[in-house]
Amino acid sequence: MSWSSWLAEEAAARQAAGLTRWLVPRPADDDVIDLAGNDYLGLARDPRVRAAAASAAETWGGGAGASRLVTGTLDLHAELEAELAAWTGHDAALVLSTGYAANLAVVTGLVGRDCHVVSDAHVHASLVDAARLSRARLTITPHNSVSAVVEALASSAPGERTMVLAESIYSVLGDEGPLVELARACEEAGALLVVDEAHGLGVHGAGVVQRLGLAGLPHVLVTATLSKALGSQGGAVLGTPAVVEHLVNRARPFIFDTALAPAAAGAALEALRIARADPSLAACVRSRVLDLAAVLGVEPPDGAVLSVPMPSPQVAVAARDACLEAGVRVGCFRPPSVPDGISRLRVTVSAGVPEDAWTRAVETLVAVVKEHR
Repeated sequence: MSWSSWLAEEAAARQAAGLTRWLVPRPADDDVIDLAGNDYLGLARDPRVRAAAASAAETWGGGAGASRLVTGTLDLHAELEAELAAWTGHDAALVLSTGYAANLAVVTGLVGRDCHVVSDAHVHASLVDAARLSRARLTITPHNSVSAVVEALASSAPGERTMVLAESIYSVLGDEGPLVELARACEEAGALLVVDEAHGLGVHGAGVVQRLGLAGLPHVLVTATLSKALGSQGGAVLGTPAVVEHLVNRARPFIFDTALAPAAAGAALEALRIARADPSLAACVRSRVLDLAAVLGVEPPDGAVLSVPMPSPQVAVAARDACLEAGVRVGCFRPPSVPDGISRLRVTVSAGVPEDAWTRAVETLVAVVKEHR
């Protein structure tokens, strides 16, 4: 079969299953109420964050100019890493170009063929890809099952280094991982617990790991993104100086990638300072999540992303489009993005939406969900 024929068949199959996705450019003056993005605290367009991004670009230029180990490490990166570590309660931090790269760097940089990776079934695609690329022996455990993790750890061979992958807040179901129990199990087994805080940092202040008193433990390592609650772009690894030093020397996604652009680093640093100084932003997100879950009749998530089950991928798309026609942009989860195969409307709660717009958005969602569910 030719490549063109194969691509045509793939496109037709996606279309028939209601799984076709496409890129839709968004203008700068878009007046649609955005409940689809990940700007949880509303900081991406905050005047202070935008000014910091502009100032960093004026000072350092449009890009860092090289990888971090050549000439790409700027004073700005070091300042951002120091404040990230201090805020989250870790001893060291390492900033990368994306959260995806941070997860790839941690897993592929720390484990290999002679290791055992135990992964929760619902972890992000970046961790899934990282585990596969690491070539380590992989055990996938049922979602949030501590007993399954303990059993998997017990199956590790003598001398086999073991890593457990989990998230603080899972993006689809929005539930919090049993991190205290997992950290205890990892400590007893001599394993390293890697926690992705992409949906926890900022929404839960300095993160769920910090809130639970797990930050700074030598067997707990955190990854995070700067592109959600902090409204910028980039990723970070938070842990011990020894781990950071190892990644600087061994993690290919860090070594061979151009450093985070100055504008993104400056924006993330300013957003971090705002989030740290103003806990009312996270409180607003939590209040809105609880209220919206109640009126839609769904279980409130532990994070900022609320999902509403839909009967099929086609209905989910139709409901999403109906919301957009009414001036509210929401997303939708469809296979293969959903671990349980259930299509859902994906509603991102943001503290940055003005109160009157939020009220209109809630009314629209209630009407659309009632019609389509």
